[in-house]
Amino acid sequence: MPADPAPAPAPAPAELNTGLLLFIAHRALEDRVFRALAAAGFDDFTLAQARVMQRIGPDGTRLTELAEAAQVTKQTASHLVDQLERTGYVRRTPDPTDARARLVRLADRGRAAQPVAAAVVADVEAEWRAHLGDRRWQQLRGALTALREITDPYR
Repeated sequence: MPADPAPAPAPAPAELNTGLLLFIAHRALEDRVFRALAAAGFDDFTLAQARVMQRIGPDGTRLTELAEAAQVTKQTASHLVDQLERTGYVRRTPDPTDARARLVRLADRGRAAQPVAAAVVADVEAEWRAHLGDRRWQQLRGALTALREITDPYR
C-alpha cells in the first residue's frame, strides 16, 4: 500500500493591509485604556459612548458636530449623549453664541476619567517607541501626521 502523500505546503500568509494594521494597533491601545478605566471605577460606558465623548472639545461641542466627528447619525449621537449624561460623564449647557443651541461638555466624572486614559496612552506610546526605536517612532508619527492631512476632515 503506498504511503500517503505529504501535505502540500501551506500558502504564504497574505500581507495585512495598512488599514488593518492601523486598526490592530489602535484596538490594542483602546483595550488597555478601557481596562485601566474600568479598574479605576469608570466601567459604566461603552466604546461607542467613549468615541463620542473623546470628541468633546474643551469648551463644549454641539451635538451635530459630535455626530459628524464620530461619524454617526445625530439621533445616535443624541442617544449616546443621553446615556453619558445619565451616568454623569457629560452635561448639556446653553451655547453662549446661540441661545437656541446647546453644548455638550464634560462633567466632573468625565474630567476625572481623562487623566486615567491619558496616562495609559502615554505608557503605550512609550512602549511602542521603545520597541520601534526613536528614529522609526518619529517616522511613524510623521507619516501618520502627514496622512491626517488627507484623511481627517476635522484636523
